[in-house]
Amino acid sequence: MPPKKKTKVDPPQSSSDEGNSDHSGNKSANKPKRVRKKSAKATITENENKTSKTLQNKTTTEFLNQDFNNVSKTVDGENWNLKIASWNVDGLRAWIKKGGLDYLHHENPDILCLQEIKCSKSKLPPEVEVPGFHRYWNSSEADGYAGLGLYTKVKPESISYGIGIPDFDKEGRLMIAEYEKFYLVNVYVPNAGRKLVTLDKRLQWNPKFQELVKDLDSKKPVIICGDMNVAHQEIDIANPKSNKRNAGFTQEERDGFSELLKSVSLTDGFRHKYPDVKGAYTFWTYMANARKKNIGWRLDYCLLSEKLSSNFCDCCLRSEVFGSDHCPVVSFFHM
Repeated sequence: MPPKKKTKVDPPQSSSDEGNSDHSGNKSANKPKRVRKKSAKATITENENKTSKTLQNKTTTEFLNQDFNNVSKTVDGENWNLKIASWNVDGLRAWIKKGGLDYLHHENPDILCLQEIKCSKSKLPPEVEVPGFHRYWNSSEADGYAGLGLYTKVKPESISYGIGIPDFDKEGRLMIAEYEKFYLVNVYVPNAGRKLVTLDKRLQWNPKFQELVKDLDSKKPVIICGDMNVAHQEIDIANPKSNKRNAGFTQEERDGFSELLKSVSLTDGFRHKYPDVKGAYTFWTYMANARKKNIGWRLDYCLLSEKLSSNFCDCCLRSEVFGSDHCPVVSFFHM
């Protein structure tokens, strides 16, 4: 996800006021202060404000009010028989506490890709063992940072990890599952950082990732699921003008994404199906009630080899599924 920077639509930041103390250098800081007693009315208003702030970041999903099925078909009229979900969960342990595994049961995908699990293998909670699914993890060496997970009903023919650059691979950013008819790439792309301090790192990633996907595509079709950390076009972000030089919407990142699609002949599943739909986002900052106002970014994708276009049925953004600052992206195929 994008770096934590405070703008009206920028990515999430801490609500802490650390470092903003007014006491530093204040000559009267040690003088006793008069304490005013709050009126009952003021106390009620304050409590209402606190409640209002808590409601801004909804974490509970009303699963029974949602339809997780899909009636879309391929261009040849075939019903889907493969459902792939992908979700940046912003911390696996917190996600589980917020009902993340309930989502797995209700969505019931054949494959679920997770990004930003922020959990080392040694600290995986026992709840992650879900009957009926094989599980694979690619954790960052630093606990509490990045990392990937994969739930799959069908055991892959092979699993591999990493992009081939140690600085990236120690962060747990990529895993490849080989199936009979395709490769699945689960990815968490580096972001460019606050004030673009890691833009060079991001630009180092792009050609290597492109090379890897191109090599896979020469053997079997590829499906890429994950947080690409870029809003590709202006339609993919609520306020494009004010974010031109913010991480996730710089011209360099957008051009890199365009080059990936072009050079490997990849299709953006959602835009292929819904080219003109506005207000379709997958990430909202926790601040300023952005999700309720739908001030968001589309950072999470399902990309597919053009060879799979005839197998593709639909791609949905589950914006009413809560538990993270991102929402799941669900794609349907007939294989």
